[in-house]
Amino acid sequence: MNTENPYAGQGAVLLDIGENVGALVVTMPAALDGAEVEIRPRVDRGGRDETDAHHEHHHHHPHVAVVARPVASGQIHSLVFPELYEGAYELYLRPSGPVELVVSVRGGSVTDATWGTGDRRQGE
Repeated sequence: MNTENPYAGQGAVLLDIGENVGALVVTMPAALDGAEVEIRPRVDRGGRDETDAHHEHHHHHPHVAVVARPVASGQIHSLVFPELYEGAYELYLRPSGPVELVVSVRGGSVTDATWGTGDRRQGE
C-alpha cells in the first residue's frame, strides 16, 4: 500500500548549499496552499540559460508544493528549492502558467523572495 504523508514538506528543510549552489525560499499567499510551482533557468536573449554550465539544457524542471510551515507567530505559506546552481531563474504555477517571479540565486547562500509583490525580479 502506497500512502502519501500529509505532513511531508511542512517542517524543516535540509539545504545543500555551498560553492556555486544556493537555495531559494519564497513566501507565498495562503490562497495558493497546495499549488505546485515550477522553476526553470532564465534564458538570455541568445537562447542560452543564465545558470551555471552544469545545469545546461535539462528537460526536467524541479517543482515543489506551497505548504504552511510553522513559525514563531503561527504559520507561513512558502516553498523551498533547497539546491540550485547559481544563476537567474523563472518561477511559475504548473503546468504552464505565466512567469510570476524572476530571481537570482547566489552560490553558498539562501535567496528570499515574495510571490506576487509586483516586482517580479528579486534576489539580485
